[in-house]
Parts: sequence; structure tokens; C-alpha cells
Amino acid sequence: MGEPQVESLSQRELRNESGRVLRAVGEGRSFVLTNGGVAVGRIIPLDAPAPTLPIARPAKRVGGWAALTPQPSEDDRPMIRILDELREDRT
Repeated sequence: MGEPQVESLSQRELRNESGRVLRAVGEGRSFVLTNGGVAVGRIIPLDAPAPTLPIARPAKRVGGWAALTPQPSEDDRPMIRILDELREDRT
């Protein structure tokens, strides 16, 4: 089974023939919606398969942010002490 036929549909056609368009979509047809000749969106049936994204190039990195672990610093103080020190500056 191949890719379904996609027709171009202008904003004016959608406005004037919405009943026909909705029946066609219900039958499985898809449309590319245009405004002034420029494609602006798609109208597809709800059960249409999601388009797949082609992989342009495979990932080369291993690890990333998830592989990082927090390193304790030499000045590891409890948060309450840090807050108290900041509040002292206000008085």
C-alpha cells in the first residue's frame, strides 16, 4: 500500500466546500491547505499514520548530560546556612 494521494486545497475552497472536504477526509483523503498559493498546513484523517522523520546522519556522541554526575565542592554548605548568610546582608 503506497502513500495516499494528497490534493492541494485553497483557503477559499475549504471555506466554500467544507462539507465535501470533510467527507473526503473521512474517506481517508488528505489535503495540503494553501493560502495565496503558499502551502500552510495539512488536513489529514485522524487515523493516518504519523509521518516518519528520515535520519540524516546517525548520532556520534555517547553520554551527554545524563551521564554527568554532581561533583561536591569544597565549600559544600547546607542551604539553610547559605540563606542565613544572604539574609544577614539585609540587616
